[in-house]
Amino acid sequence: MSIPLTTAPDSPVHVIGGGLAGSEAAWQLARAGVPVILHEMRPVRGTAVHQTDHLAELVCSNSFRSDDHTANAVGVLHEEMRRCGSVIIAAADAHQVPAGSALAVDRVGFSAAVQASLEAEPLITIERAEIAGLPPKDWDSVIVATGPLTSDPLAEAIRDLTGAESLAFFDAIAPIVHAESINFDVAWFQSRYDKPGPGGSGADYVNCPMDEAQYTAFVQALLDGDKMDFKEWEESTPYFEGCMPIEIMASRGPETLRFGPMKPVGLTNPRSEQRPYAVVQLRQDNALGTLFNIVGFQTKLRYGEQTRVFRMIPGLENAEFARLGGLHRNTFIHSPSLLDGTLRLKADPRLRFAGQITGVEGYVESSAIGLLAGRFAAAERLGRTPDMPPATTALGALIGHITGGATAETFQPMNVNFGLFPPPEEQITVNGKRRKLKGTDRRKFLAERALTALDGWLGRPAEAAE
Repeated sequence: MSIPLTTAPDSPVHVIGGGLAGSEAAWQLARAGVPVILHEMRPVRGTAVHQTDHLAELVCSNSFRSDDHTANAVGVLHEEMRRCGSVIIAAADAHQVPAGSALAVDRVGFSAAVQASLEAEPLITIERAEIAGLPPKDWDSVIVATGPLTSDPLAEAIRDLTGAESLAFFDAIAPIVHAESINFDVAWFQSRYDKPGPGGSGADYVNCPMDEAQYTAFVQALLDGDKMDFKEWEESTPYFEGCMPIEIMASRGPETLRFGPMKPVGLTNPRSEQRPYAVVQLRQDNALGTLFNIVGFQTKLRYGEQTRVFRMIPGLENAEFARLGGLHRNTFIHSPSLLDGTLRLKADPRLRFAGQITGVEGYVESSAIGLLAGRFAAAERLGRTPDMPPATTALGALIGHITGGATAETFQPMNVNFGLFPPPEEQITVNGKRRKLKGTDRRKFLAERALTALDGWLGRPAEAAE
């Protein structure tokens, strides 16, 4: 279906923000034949957490999480994005580092690859300047992909336009340790259940074991440690459950960490041939294998306290930190009430939103919304009606959640998960009885159904999907 062209198809679409979502949106537009001007304010103006002026810089973890597209929702999203020609996933695949069943990347190589791809694309122009306030009126198609660290002037302009306050939550950064400072007389390499992943061997994580006494003392140290103070405006801001500071988890009960980031299941200490009482895991953070981040150890502890408390971990007694943990405030808009089904702002449809500012959580989810925003804007510029992904795909489930599927009153950032997918139909057994799929069978069905639906949406023949 076509819609009347209001602007020449060679008129550029403006993308504000050169993070993962903005980079992906720009790439999708260019691949559709639409010129793009990508606006990134760094290095003209920095942020509280970015350390470089590179496009698609990773500021928190280096993990894109599970790459299992047969039974894991984020793995399905990875695969859908691959099939859509994602520049973000292509760069991640090219710069992966061992991480068990997860897709983790060398953050420097990854960012450099994304930037090189965009710089080499003749339809993409990169401009380094801050957009302070709403875009000029003559920009008739704009994608706002400024992420959770949107500059104050632009955030204020959006609030004035919509009449709605931005919501906020805290996001935390895990510490990074120099590999040479880890004591491998205590620590050992192993993935849970020895499961290999992309680029991995089945022995991809550094494991630091604790006995019960060590664990109890460590938890108490987390609780007693000196923490950074909240600013007045931060005090009522909720944490995102998927990125909870380690000391906040510890405050929920003495066993919480043993059933969370410090769970020992699937691991055996080769020196005792027994499962430890608790385990701290570190994941490779760069291609050289010289840096490892402490998995799940986001924190609001002060820097001096982090060094003291984290050196209580067996194997990290002499740890040297390349980066200590931190905490920052992230903002997102109330997408269910503010955006239409193609991510346009109802109050000003020339503006689309993409990425984490829409209320998705995670690198992959942010990139996926950028991918969709780019495709929607390209279709519109070319005089076509934007083609929505099927609700049974990961892409469709994710955008459906933020643009109307979520309960507006309790809307909070969300990772992709199978709970967002339409449930599977009841199965008929050979005896003619009805049964509901559960557990692994349910996940595998949803994953296969999603990728089949995506191939239909893309017009890919069945053999091309293999």
